[in-house]
Amino acid sequence: MNTRLDRRSFLKVSSAAAGGLLVGFHLPGKGELAAQATDAAKPLNAFVHIGTNDLVTFIIHKPENGQGTTTSLAQLLAEELEVDWKKIRWEYAPIAQVYASGGLQGTVGSQAIRSTYTPLRQAGAVAREMLKQAAAQQWGIDKAQCRAENSTIVNTVTNAKLSYGSLADAASKLTPPAANTIQLKPASEFKVVGKPVKRLDTPEKITGKAEFALDVKRPGMLHAVVARCPVVGGSVVSFDATAAKAVPGVRHVVQIPEGIAVVADNTWAAMEGRKALVVQWNEGENANLNSAMIREILQNATATAGNVASKRGEGDAALATSAKQIEAIYEAPYLAHAPMEPFTCVADVKAGSCEVWVGSQLPSVANQNAVQASGLPANQVNLHTLYMGGGFGMRGGGAYVTEAVGISKAIGVPVKVTYTREDDLSTDRFRPASYARFRAGLDAAGKLSAWTARVSCSSFSAQGMRNGVDREGVAGIADILYEVPHVQIEYREPGIKIPTNYWRSVGHSQNTFFTEGFIDELALAAGKDPVEFRRMLLANQPRLLGALNLAAEKAGWGKTLPAGRAMGVAAVNCFGSFNAQ
Repeated sequence: MNTRLDRRSFLKVSSAAAGGLLVGFHLPGKGELAAQATDAAKPLNAFVHIGTNDLVTFIIHKPENGQGTTTSLAQLLAEELEVDWKKIRWEYAPIAQVYASGGLQGTVGSQAIRSTYTPLRQAGAVAREMLKQAAAQQWGIDKAQCRAENSTIVNTVTNAKLSYGSLADAASKLTPPAANTIQLKPASEFKVVGKPVKRLDTPEKITGKAEFALDVKRPGMLHAVVARCPVVGGSVVSFDATAAKAVPGVRHVVQIPEGIAVVADNTWAAMEGRKALVVQWNEGENANLNSAMIREILQNATATAGNVASKRGEGDAALATSAKQIEAIYEAPYLAHAPMEPFTCVADVKAGSCEVWVGSQLPSVANQNAVQASGLPANQVNLHTLYMGGGFGMRGGGAYVTEAVGISKAIGVPVKVTYTREDDLSTDRFRPASYARFRAGLDAAGKLSAWTARVSCSSFSAQGMRNGVDREGVAGIADILYEVPHVQIEYREPGIKIPTNYWRSVGHSQNTFFTEGFIDELALAAGKDPVEFRRMLLANQPRLLGALNLAAEKAGWGKTLPAGRAMGVAAVNCFGSFNAQ
């Protein structure tokens, strides 16, 4: 349910639920990460419930994308709460503003842990202190005489113990202490964070109990596949459903904004019906577009100066004075996200209600799309967040959600929309093709003196454009940590009408290969070992240099290799993660 809860109403809802202690906490939005302060007047965001049965239920607000948030976020909580790991349970958060961080409820930008590290630990610490206070009151002693340990409060003088479950109700009646007044553990005392633990989602996945959208079954549910224009950007001119409706099991053929939906008793019948469907398409402006044309467009876009993405020193002008100039061109094609699980969504639209079951990296976006497609008020739409078999930036809850909602609304029964792998690959919002012209200069000593590049690739997202530059399009090229006195990086949007979107590690997914490949070419031109060349350029970057040195040491860089074998190296800082291979 898409609801807005203030602190007072939230606490009323909490106390009306099952008995026990429920702790809420605020997650920082944009600009707040540095402060990490908790203000009682701020809206609560996520919470944990300690039941009278001793079980601790953690409400997960960061979707599980295969990266382990159900476990890693629970570790943060459990560390300060001093809870028995075997007593941890979890549930996905419903759609509510209190679970949003930076305006979105979801998992993006490698932010799941870094944005919740302190708030979740504070939440665990607040719950711990409230349980200690409740125990102290029951024993009639000072709270300082109490210690939290393995889901119990211990009287440090008598060694008496009270379980969290027995204290939960009493603790819930106490006024929570301000989170920023509680001392968090030093890392040297960690028992759970950074330690190997059994993932909380493994048993469900092994036994098949884990629910993905493909597993959802609803009474009276039908199955749908959608015929979409084979050319990106095309549209339906007309269609003949006669042959499709003659396929056994096919119940409906419905036109929706995305194409023609064939609805049947099962997915196989729907796919067979789609094969029999006769559609005339308007293929639109991309009708004649091909790979050779795309390459030519990108080449032409980098042939002349573009918008400056990064510049220091004399930039491009410094090349003329270099002792040696090196030039190289790197290219990457359009790529689909291709997660293990193709898109699937179940929707049930009735008069006055819409329920959606879907795995999404951005449940708040999926929910908003369902609201728009259903035409219902937000408080009549209920989105159930499920497991997802990978996403990599594309499973935000787009067309596959609006298709399911639109079809269910049209025929009045629950509908499961399933994409085939062919659907997934051909209708994706792709990682953009990129074309990068690099030029660099070396001085007489073989030291890198100038670094320039002209890059053209479609913007990953309109939100990423600033002053004519797509920040992801040049990420990993314009922001290198290598020390170069003269840098000039330019970008040009090519205007190709192919839908694009973020792709795991985004611009770095292609640009790090470009950059590191070019660094190798420069090392060769300078007559220097690739690792030594990088070490010179990273002399003032201790973290990345440290990663590089460790990788070289562990790999045995410089050792004699068997015939036909070679060793390469690369180093990068991406999203604050320093790594070398």
